[in-house]
Amino acid sequence: MSIYNFLLQCKFLLVAFLNISYMMIPNPVRNLYFKTFHIKIGSGSCIHRFCRFFHIGKLVIGNNSTVNFGCYLDNRRGIFIGDNVGIAHNTKIYTLGHDINDPEFKTKGAPVYIEDNSFIFSNSLIMPGVTIGEGAVVLAGSVVTKNVEPWTVVGGNPATKIRIRNKTISYKSSYKYWLAL
Repeated sequence: MSIYNFLLQCKFLLVAFLNISYMMIPNPVRNLYFKTFHIKIGSGSCIHRFCRFFHIGKLVIGNNSTVNFGCYLDNRRGIFIGDNVGIAHNTKIYTLGHDINDPEFKTKGAPVYIEDNSFIFSNSLIMPGVTIGEGAVVLAGSVVTKNVEPWTVVGGNPATKIRIRNKTISYKSSYKYWLAL
């Protein structure tokens, strides 16, 4: 086994340890624990249990944002989530895939950006390189393959514009229960 393969296996073991261990820690302490894995989470924000990380680091979450249970966070190319963002259960955010036209099936990807005051409903799929604009809403079960304009509501497969959202919001998305799912 080469040194590169050995180090790669160590990284995979570290990611597996993160995926198992963070669920044992209550929310008030969990964000401090994430810092040891270079995951940055702002004040009032939380990642609930049963989420899956694909990498160490490369995940930044602003203030008062929530990632609910069962989400896939493919942070290999970077996920950047703004303030007051809600991501409902079982959402999958991907940043890396394969080029199906490449003879060697090489990987390709790009970071995902979810801007302030956005909301992603459950079971949605966000593809690599997508930016969800400020205040945008992704309806349940949507497959987002292209950027979503600010304050736009999208839905479907592939996600398409349904309407414009009211820009006057006054809620905070913070949902920090100690042992919430």
